[in-house]
Amino acid sequence: MASVKPLAGKVCIVTGATRGIGKGIALQLGAAGATVYITGRTLKRRGGDQIGGSLEETAAEVAGKGGKCIPLQCDHSKDEDVQRLFDQVAREQDGQLDVLVNNAYSGVQAIADSFKTPFWEQDIGIWDEINNVGLRNHYRCSVLASKLMVPRKQGLIVNVSSVGGLSYLFNVAYGVGKEACDRMAADCAKELKKHEVAFVSLWPGLVTTEMITSLVKEDQFKGVKFGDLDSAESPEYAGLAVAHLAADPAVMKKTGRVLITGDLGAEYGFVDVDGTRRYSMRELGFILSYMTGNTIFLSIIPSFFKIPCWILSLSGSKF
Repeated sequence: MASVKPLAGKVCIVTGATRGIGKGIALQLGAAGATVYITGRTLKRRGGDQIGGSLEETAAEVAGKGGKCIPLQCDHSKDEDVQRLFDQVAREQDGQLDVLVNNAYSGVQAIADSFKTPFWEQDIGIWDEINNVGLRNHYRCSVLASKLMVPRKQGLIVNVSSVGGLSYLFNVAYGVGKEACDRMAADCAKELKKHEVAFVSLWPGLVTTEMITSLVKEDQFKGVKFGDLDSAESPEYAGLAVAHLAADPAVMKKTGRVLITGDLGAEYGFVDVDGTRRYSMRELGFILSYMTGNTIFLSIIPSFFKIPCWILSLSGSKF
């Protein structure tokens, strides 16, 4: 008997899907039966690119999982490229768009290069390097996606964000951008709710993306406690989270919220692609393990002992 494809007939866009989390999300949406449009600046792998990643490679892997993938070269710093993307999807899919994942990001290397440099000593261009594609573009894509979703009274928009939106991490421009992504989801959700379009912000944990793995191993983020890369989430774990959200008929109950991948894994009952259960950053065992470096807490403290979200949010309180 053929396997169930819960997203069969759905149309998705995943931005920034040549590698990392975007690629992982595209793989899982494709495996769940969706038609996935993927974007990025690199159509073919460049010679000598050690970190790697290209649209063609991602598309081939999606196809290998039985999915349908349409790679579109797009520079998300250019409005005309973004407009062309949505025009093509609307034209080819008769106006249908079910899921948009805002993942495109261009600031990781800039963050590493300026790490521990005070904001007043950084070139002002770092703001645009981090927040043009990683914030303004997310808003632009969300506007264009909403124009397709609202008339059909359905849809899901996901901003890929991080715990850096809660409290200081890496640098000022990064944290401001991530908190803005979370606030964008909350405020857009308020206006979209009556149209049955959900908008959420997704926080993965530590993820073994090609770029982060390389930078951490090279110790370019000296002093930042990442945790054990061996127990980090695969890029496809976030993909599983998005695929389950997209298949959830009650997803509107989550609209406007920040969602943590580990919490979604526990709620929907999925594990990482290697069969490993991943921990939520709210789990008491995970917090104690992270603080002490002793993983025994993961095995002796039940996973249902979690810090409530409202307590977690206090660490980012401005009052």
